[in-house]
Amino acid sequence: MSSCKLDHPLEDVRKKLADQQAFLPTELYEATEQFLNEPLSQTQLNELFHLLKKYDLASQEEQQNRNQKLKQLMQ
Repeated sequence: MSSCKLDHPLEDVRKKLADQQAFLPTELYEATEQFLNEPLSQTQLNELFHLLKKYDLASQEEQQNRNQKLKQLMQ
């Protein structure tokens, strides 16, 4: 993902997740929602935000790549 100097608060990440819900696989959406209930570092929040950003506009291959990265982030 491209580097961003903005820190994204939990609230923004939750909103971005909600915006992309219809495009994410159900189990990945639910796992991400649960993940957001844990204490997360700013780095994790930023990475999560950028994986979700414009997810709906990404190619199917890019979405699969992001799905893998989301799963890795939540481990």
